[in-house]
Amino acid sequence: MASIAIPKELQKMNRFFEEAGFEAYLVGGAVRDSLRGDFASDWDLATNARPEDVMKIFKKVIPTGIDHGTVTVHFMGRHIEVTTFRTETDYRDSRHPSSVQFNASLGEDLSRRDFTINAIAANLKTGRIIDPFNGQADIKNRCIQTVGNPIERFTEDALRPIRAIRFSSQLSYEISPGTYDAIKKVKNTIPNISIERFRDEFQRMLMTAKPSIALRLLEDTGILALFIPELAACRNVNQIDDRGYHVFDVLDHLYHALDASAEEAFSLSVRLAALFHDIGKPDVRKESLKSLDPKRPAKLSTIVSFHNHEKASVEKTRTLLQRLRFPNKLIQEVCHLIQHHMISYESAWSDAAVRRFVVRVGVEPLEKLFELHLCDSWATKGEKPGELYFSVIREFRERIEKVLDENTALSLQDLAINGSDLLQEGYKGKIIGEILNDLFSSVTENPSVNTKALLLQRAKELYKKELF
Repeated sequence: MASIAIPKELQKMNRFFEEAGFEAYLVGGAVRDSLRGDFASDWDLATNARPEDVMKIFKKVIPTGIDHGTVTVHFMGRHIEVTTFRTETDYRDSRHPSSVQFNASLGEDLSRRDFTINAIAANLKTGRIIDPFNGQADIKNRCIQTVGNPIERFTEDALRPIRAIRFSSQLSYEISPGTYDAIKKVKNTIPNISIERFRDEFQRMLMTAKPSIALRLLEDTGILALFIPELAACRNVNQIDDRGYHVFDVLDHLYHALDASAEEAFSLSVRLAALFHDIGKPDVRKESLKSLDPKRPAKLSTIVSFHNHEKASVEKTRTLLQRLRFPNKLIQEVCHLIQHHMISYESAWSDAAVRRFVVRVGVEPLEKLFELHLCDSWATKGEKPGELYFSVIREFRERIEKVLDENTALSLQDLAINGSDLLQEGYKGKIIGEILNDLFSSVTENPSVNTKALLLQRAKELYKKELF
């Protein structure tokens, strides 16, 4: 009979339950992950003790979802969710049950869960596995299927189809044919869930090892078009032309960029930017005929262009991330990366051009911007760029470091003069801001002029007519 190791904290908790005349079991993802040989960090318990009983047994208990039988117990430095055995009936709005009954058995409790791999319990004393729906077999076969009728399970909670897709990506499991067909059949009920619940699952998908698995499943089932139509619209938007730069349509390019960000374990902001950096291309796509051979001007080639696509991508990304209720700070960061993702550095750039780039982009976002650029370059052919790419980027980084080491002015605050200095010279009103901006441009081109005397002289030369 199968069993798993039970952490000492849970063994001790079990003694408290037993002394009070109750039973408790480890359930859900922790059991699944333990059977898979993975570390289980989050522990959920199911018990025949009612919430009020649990609050009497343990000293520190928070009634996090007490109406549905769930409380959070603080025990031995851990936060452990404890839920009373329950059955649920007459689901409304594809989410909330009309009634919750707390007189259920463990078997009845497991029967209300979403997937067989999550409907497994473990005895807290012995670690013995209780598996009434053959979840262990589905773990062995790397299969995701619902407990019982998939239409019924998905009707109970419209988030479950999305969770099935997320688990498929997270665990590298296949969704069973019956469960997958049911997802397609119920897709029109899925928008009944709150946008925040979709966002949370979507974010978990992005943080998997190969997020394109989930995105392609969302696309195939029609769910992507329901929640992120701007992304779905990138399918079959051709960007392949006679120059041979791209080999994928826009959507596959974005999928490859996202997978590259996961391969490199980049942050959520970079993954979002990788997925959406070209999302505006469908709106600005143009095709033209042009000669690529100066010796044969009459030979015309097809050229596909996306002028100002970064601007269009920023606008669409901001709109969709706001709709998905992502934090404003994260939205701003992602949009800034997308706005500046078209790095076109060449060795011929002057030092002033490098300084202008740093001023335009800012110092703080530079690292993530280079990460996004790598993902974009990776996605052009679907493979990691070669040494030539990295040698160019290393050179650019070195030149940026040189600029930063020079301690030159990278913002108005770095100028050797300020508004007070100009007031003392007799300048008034909005002209002060104009002077400072012009002086900053001068310093960007030539850092050596960033002295108070030279800048005041420059101001007089430029604005003699404005004085007094």
